[in-house]
Amino acid sequence: MSTTIPPDERLLDLVIALVNTSTRLTKEQVRRTVAGYADAPTPDAFERMFERDKDTLRELGVPLVTVTDAGHGDDIGYRIDLEAYALPPIDLTPAELGVLSLAAQLWQDASLRVDSARALTKLRAVAPSAQSSDLVAGLAARVRAGGAALAPLVDALHQRRAVRFTYRAATTGEVRERHVEPWRLMARRGGWVLIGHDRDRGAARSFRLSRIEGPVRALGPVEAFDPPDPALLAQAEQAWSTGRGGVAVLALAPERAEALRARALPAEPGDLQAAPGRDVVRVPFRATWELAEEVVGYGPAVLVLSPPQVRSAVLALLTRAAALGQVPRG
Repeated sequence: MSTTIPPDERLLDLVIALVNTSTRLTKEQVRRTVAGYADAPTPDAFERMFERDKDTLRELGVPLVTVTDAGHGDDIGYRIDLEAYALPPIDLTPAELGVLSLAAQLWQDASLRVDSARALTKLRAVAPSAQSSDLVAGLAARVRAGGAALAPLVDALHQRRAVRFTYRAATTGEVRERHVEPWRLMARRGGWVLIGHDRDRGAARSFRLSRIEGPVRALGPVEAFDPPDPALLAQAEQAWSTGRGGVAVLALAPERAEALRARALPAEPGDLQAAPGRDVVRVPFRATWELAEEVVGYGPAVLVLSPPQVRSAVLALLTRAAALGQVPRG
């Protein structure tokens, strides 16, 4: 099994070493003491690795300082300016802590829930005054868990590493393997979406994590592709957000499906008589399958009155779910 240190872990180890040095670290000291640099097969490879890491730290805003020995001008070392690097005291207001608490609820997957809970606990510890009231009590972020696909996609995105997975297309139901360079993960409309470059199609595509079947596997080396052009990424996100959809007429149980109510358009004459005892709303949607998946998540609290294609998509999902619990007769 390979013991190569990942680039992000090597960068973190370098920061820790440069923060804790009493004076400075020379290149040779870095190569000897910081985990990951010993993996460089030659001095030239180490030089390239170290220069790339220095550039990355500076791009991230880490105040890396070059220190030259007073007696030997060619004796160069490095350290981090602690005064510039240290954060100011954290003083969160009740509203700010409440918003952070609400944001932490998005991370429902077990692999990320622990980290977000620990971070929130530390923030509460340094901001005791913010615990006096909770201005977002009663609110809850409603985002379905990303499942087993989320954690490996997060890792691949940060490492700029391609992935492969099996995906069920929303429109055709076709199941095929995809090879993707991940660009961005977004929490949108109750679920997670991956935006990336589909190598098979040679273009930017979006993928709902709920439609990924089986494991997500990393492909090839880290840093295998450049970050996407911001304009291209914005265009891909816009294409996903707009799409082609319509307006659905839904009958909601009282005090249920608040996310749908928040997106609802003004009702039209005659809507209220369509489903006695329920609130009838008109909700714009981007894609039939997307709204169908959201509606199914509410169970009997939401009925689809129109259009027929959304109603049919909901019934198909419910039928498929019911079939999963049936035991075939031998």
